[in-house]
Amino acid sequence: MSIKKMTMGVIVGNRGFFPDQLAKTGREEIMRALAKAGIDGVVMSPEESKHGAVETHEEAKRCAALFQKNRERLDGVIVSLPNFGDERAIADTLRLARLDVPVLVQATPDEAANMTILHRRDSFCGKMSACNNLRQYGIPYSLTTLHTESLDSEVFEKDLAWFCAVCRVVNGFRNLRIGSIGARPTAFNTVRYSEKLLEASGISTETLDLSEVFGRIARLKDDDANVQAKLAEIHKYVSTSSVPAAALIKMAKLGFVIDDWMKATDVKISAVQCWTSMEEYFGVVPCTVMSMMSNNLLPAACEVDVCGTLSMYALALASETPSALLDWNNNYGDDPNKAVCFHCSNLPKHFFQDVRMDFQEIIAGTVGKENTFGTVVGRVKPGAMSYARFSTDDTAGVIRGYVGEGEFTGDALNTFGGVGVVQIPHLQKLLHYICANGFEHHVAANFSSTAGAVHEAAERYLGWQMHWHRN
Repeated sequence: MSIKKMTMGVIVGNRGFFPDQLAKTGREEIMRALAKAGIDGVVMSPEESKHGAVETHEEAKRCAALFQKNRERLDGVIVSLPNFGDERAIADTLRLARLDVPVLVQATPDEAANMTILHRRDSFCGKMSACNNLRQYGIPYSLTTLHTESLDSEVFEKDLAWFCAVCRVVNGFRNLRIGSIGARPTAFNTVRYSEKLLEASGISTETLDLSEVFGRIARLKDDDANVQAKLAEIHKYVSTSSVPAAALIKMAKLGFVIDDWMKATDVKISAVQCWTSMEEYFGVVPCTVMSMMSNNLLPAACEVDVCGTLSMYALALASETPSALLDWNNNYGDDPNKAVCFHCSNLPKHFFQDVRMDFQEIIAGTVGKENTFGTVVGRVKPGAMSYARFSTDDTAGVIRGYVGEGEFTGDALNTFGGVGVVQIPHLQKLLHYICANGFEHHVAANFSSTAGAVHEAAERYLGWQMHWHRN
């Protein structure tokens, strides 16, 4: 997934009762703030309306036409209120533009020592009117941390970064296609999901049977240029010194076939039947191939956990860094706020402080060590952690989920696979919530602090039922 430069539509509010120069300077200030953040802005020019602001219905139509002209570029819209602003014109602009993107409402604060008729903004009050009208029009919107924020302030800079993350999640889920590769393992009822509920949210599932994967692999020669190119990627990605050459060739063929199918079907992310059919009838685990995709911000979840890969993708979109799918796996001693998070493993190498390719110790005893090479194992590095889980609740007919934040610690742990110790405030309350509400034992994790952005995107714009485990 390439990292795209963000572009925001900008509506500068204005109202004739208030000084026009505030709209003029307000437009200049918001465009400076966007430029500083590396964000492109689409806004009316002073030639298109008074000071490039929106006040009348005619100006609303003009601004909406500008947004429609640039709709393929726009990731979101920022409503900036340098004064009270005309609430109807703001709402009309968004209704007429029909963009279906997130909206952030910002208001610039008054200065207590400068409240004369020439300088008084009243945007504190105007923001309420603007939001009231957006609610009447059925247009969802987001709010800044503080009711009023200066455009050159640190708090607005952080809010802008947060809003960009919200936009990436919402837009990344639009018309998303997920690859479901292989059948759900019989022993994993926990990862059942509803394709129809996902489809209702604009998310499609494309299926591929493992027989088709193995059939396409059988037609590939070892010296095929595509196979050799994928083999070179694998060698470059992770240490393979203890892995037989025959197993590496199998992984390269598997990787090429999956990549080729995903490109042909416009599939962005995937969930794979990783055991035990793969090991018994092909002779490797797919973990390295999946790790490489996840490390490239195109998550691949194990055990055909479609909602798991969707959870991974939300965090990856928000943070623009790789996500992993983990088990809430073990307690860590008697510390109620710590747990062991583990997989066996296909974690992206971004997660590790040390990493190597090895065999899969859990199932080697049943299918033979020689058939289980390809895991990516090591100790997860310490750092900030965001986690997320989405699930389709078929009985209620809704998509729901939870998010939160904690950290990966450096606590000692002697075990196998890809493993880390997490510390989460009030962890027992979270675990109780997971069990009481029947969530899966899989959770997506990311080295970031983006739970708030994922929560906002999922709840406000996708309409999913979300729980935020706050510290």
